[in-house]
Amino acid sequence: ITGSQRGAWQTTATDRSRQLFHTRIYRRDGTQALPTAMAAKPYDCIIVGGGPAGLNAALVLARCRRRIFVIDAGSPRNAPARSMHNFLTRDGINPSRLLQLARTELARYGVTVRKGLVTSATYKSSGKSSGFRVRVGNSRSFASRTLLLATGVVDELPGIPDFRTFYGAGVHHCPYCDGWQYSDRRIAAFGRGRHGLGLAKSLLTWSKDISIVTHGERPTRALLAEAHRFNIRVCGQPIAALRGNGRRVNRLNRIVFADGDELRVDALFFNTDQRQRSRLPIALGCTMGDDGGVVCDRRQRTGVPGLYLAGDASREVQFVIVAAAEGASAAVAINSELQKRDRGEDV
Repeated sequence: ITGSQRGAWQTTATDRSRQLFHTRIYRRDGTQALPTAMAAKPYDCIIVGGGPAGLNAALVLARCRRRIFVIDAGSPRNAPARSMHNFLTRDGINPSRLLQLARTELARYGVTVRKGLVTSATYKSSGKSSGFRVRVGNSRSFASRTLLLATGVVDELPGIPDFRTFYGAGVHHCPYCDGWQYSDRRIAAFGRGRHGLGLAKSLLTWSKDISIVTHGERPTRALLAEAHRFNIRVCGQPIAALRGNGRRVNRLNRIVFADGDELRVDALFFNTDQRQRSRLPIALGCTMGDDGGVVCDRRQRTGVPGLYLAGDASREVQFVIVAAAEGASAAVAINSELQKRDRGEDV
């Protein structure tokens, strides 16, 4: 390290107890950079994704004394959220705070989440030496006996001005996560056709003041009749913009339509499409379901030898606590596979 670098970087001695033949490099903010060279032998498991699924899997595997490597691109799906819910003992916590607490716990077991983008992964079948080669960025690659994908999904946001501005501040995608905060208040459901109506009917659990905004799609007579039966308003005009209350925390308070009309709301929920955040599941030969999720069995196995998946990418119930549970389930299955391989038994 040169003198000019010394202020921004610190190095520690090689961790010989873990047989890692590289120097650990720490950034000024305390996060660990990628190893400067490959480990002497493959990791037991590389985990791609440092959200609740990946971190909980890391915790279980670390307590099984496994050599693991967590790589996270740093773009969680719930980054816009101010708080998360339905997680016992952590209800209302900021999602970033949960991740911070998780990393602190993992550090006690010698696990550090490294920031990086996995650009490719390949599987090689060679008996006891079967495993994966994972590439981070354009150059570095690492070997692992097993691989856990906890890469999640990305929500396709509608192309409406200011939609992303209010995402997490009045605009939400999950009523189970955020509906309670708007109990008995004015809620709009964004969606076209039966999808919009279905979301609106679901929102009646939290409020009776529900509107559907179709963003220019003309509702059918049947949809209008069913919406009327549940006292749900239908607004078919194109949306021109979303507007907030102008306070320090600028929260959504009205929808402006192209014809100049406005709809006063406290929240807008949407259920547009999602896509896999990473192409790794497809590249590695995973089977994709009709809903776009990766098909797994109850132990998070994908059907590709040594490859597991946990979290929202499976498109099951997309709660933080469920993702964490899937990570734990995957970790138990991974450790079971490694135990059999260590004993020379068939997996």
